[in-house]
Amino acid sequence: MAKGRRVGIVIDMTPMVDIAFLLLIFYMATTSFKPPEVKPVALASSHAEQKVPDKNIINVTVTELDSIFIEYIMTAEKLVEGKTVSVPERIYQLADLSNFNIELLKVRAKLKNPEIVVKADRDASYGTMRAIMRAMQEMKINQFSLVTEGEKAET
Repeated sequence: MAKGRRVGIVIDMTPMVDIAFLLLIFYMATTSFKPPEVKPVALASSHAEQKVPDKNIINVTVTELDSIFIEYIMTAEKLVEGKTVSVPERIYQLADLSNFNIELLKVRAKLKNPEIVVKADRDASYGTMRAIMRAMQEMKINQFSLVTEGEKAET
């Protein structure tokens, strides 16, 4: 019996590389990343582990320099290719202590029974936080969430 010659198999990898890049582009284009914060804040640490809701919230951000930002998400109706589509829009408003009450009342009127979430920098002044809490108390807002950073467990 004569030994036959072995046939070499060649696999073209070009289509697989093309598909890998197409998948990568698809995942990069469709992934929703965390939206950028108005101003980055260094949060105080705590042991609490309560999740903040995703919908129907008003974020009140207090920066290290005592700037106050009110952030909320409104759903706007837009016309896309002849169809009306609901699109969420993130809206930021700069407030100061003199008009904080008015701005917060306007935003609460737009949303239905929103939860207030306060995100304050650990170096924000006590006076600013006290003024914000007093203003919310005057508006009969007796419940709000204070966002903190969880402490890391020591190993």
